[in-house]
Amino acid sequence: MAAFPDDEYEERLARTRLRMGEAGVDVLLVTDPANMNYLTGYDAWSFYVPQAVIVPITQEPPLWVGRGMDAQSAILTTTLPRENILSYADDYVESPVKHPMEHVASVLADGGFSGGRIGYEGSAYFFTARNLQVLTRAMPNARFEDVDLLVNWVRTVKSPREIEVMRQAARIVENVMRVAIDAVAVGVRQCDAAAQISAAQIRGTEQFGGDAPANPPSILSAENAATPHASWSDNPFRRDTATCLELSGCRQRYHTAMSRTVYLGKPPDDMRRVAAATAEGMAAALATVKPGALCQDVEAAWRQTINRAGFSKPSRIGYSIGLNYPPNWADHTASLRQNDTTVLEPNMTFHLMLGMWMEGWGFELSDTFRVTETGHEVLADFPRQLFVKE
Repeated sequence: MAAFPDDEYEERLARTRLRMGEAGVDVLLVTDPANMNYLTGYDAWSFYVPQAVIVPITQEPPLWVGRGMDAQSAILTTTLPRENILSYADDYVESPVKHPMEHVASVLADGGFSGGRIGYEGSAYFFTARNLQVLTRAMPNARFEDVDLLVNWVRTVKSPREIEVMRQAARIVENVMRVAIDAVAVGVRQCDAAAQISAAQIRGTEQFGGDAPANPPSILSAENAATPHASWSDNPFRRDTATCLELSGCRQRYHTAMSRTVYLGKPPDDMRRVAAATAEGMAAALATVKPGALCQDVEAAWRQTINRAGFSKPSRIGYSIGLNYPPNWADHTASLRQNDTTVLEPNMTFHLMLGMWMEGWGFELSDTFRVTETGHEVLADFPRQLFVKE
């Protein structure tokens, strides 16, 4: 059963087809697993093998094409008619003599697209150079167009139903962050804290369970707090160090992310100053959020505030977030950064990620917000402070 009613997917397909018309393509080859889910409901961890949803610009339903053993997942999770669920034999998988995209090419040809304009997602993590080579060789008369993030941009404005699921994810991350802060203690191994956090993410709340997020728990402790993308280790947490926690709740593949920082011991003055400036900058950034504002306006409010405090941050401060699979929970569209002139619209959702990575230490504070008709809604309710554990 799909996560949303049929009319939700019909509306998504209609908006996608409008953009397909603007891009000048006859058919869209969707290989990003989040976009496959978005347009049909398909939900399975099968994206390590080639698979696709084929969307014609005409009104007929899309086609799902994937590994034979995964067809049952398509039957169970999508809104597609049974006859639109097509599969390839298992001897295509990791074969040295044939490739699944040869089968996808035959499906496209059977649909009348041998000489058509075929859009593909050039930035999709799981659409490889080899996939495109096979397709272009198998369909020499077709014109392949990189429409890149076409569906991602459709996803950037959420529906009311999507917002409700992200609110559920927010309830999960509130609980997850409480578990995480409690788990960070002198002598506790980082991996043991990660295990508790992961359990809380999947357990969810009493009302609804959670999913495994697209990103694993980010636990940046001691010297690793100075780098945003390190992993936990089996080292114990140490006194007089900071630990940055970047976590999410995930519900039906929708993410609400949050970051907080824990200090074990007495924080140095520099840490307290960064924490205070970051919180002030977040308030300034959020005060700028409203329909019609630009992404760069939000970043400018933040930058002006922390610059007055004597700090700077060269990287972006946030990005569109929502539905996704590994390896990342971002929509890959709008960013809160200088020179991003994307206009904010109601029901856009962003992870406002304020990571201050200093020399040898760091501080993180972040929340996920929704653009409302008049301003913003922070989805999770959790104290914004440096958590000190003496």
